[in-house]
Amino acid sequence: MGAVNAITREVITVTNESYINAESICEMLRKLAALNLGIPITIVLDNARYQKCKLVWALAEELEIELLYLPSYSPHLNLIERLWKFVRNECLYSKYYENFDDFQKAISTCLAQANTTHQSALKSLLSLKFQSFKKVHILTV
Repeated sequence: MGAVNAITREVITVTNESYINAESICEMLRKLAALNLGIPITIVLDNARYQKCKLVWALAEELEIELLYLPSYSPHLNLIERLWKFVRNECLYSKYYENFDDFQKAISTCLAQANTTHQSALKSLLSLKFQSFKKVHILTV
């Protein structure tokens, strides 16, 4: 699981070898709060159940972190989804790993190099520019 600082493009990760759950989200919230950025933190989330539970809401409130939930079916609005696509392209496509440890190491290395080796490739991918649809008639039912 990861978070991208929308301004600095720094990647913060929480890893495990099982499922993501509310405790995983809470671990990420604590990790983000520990950065002591000195500015308000807003986390963009999808609508997974484990992200929208009382445990997560209570901790976010305690840590003064705003939770911003995206509309359903809109992963393109979340910067982290763009990063995951980049990681898949770098680490999965046309690659073979002898064992799980090599696979994990490739992903960890790719994420660790987001602000160094991959910085130029990620600069446009992790921009805050989103496509807007001007002069489009929206039909409602």
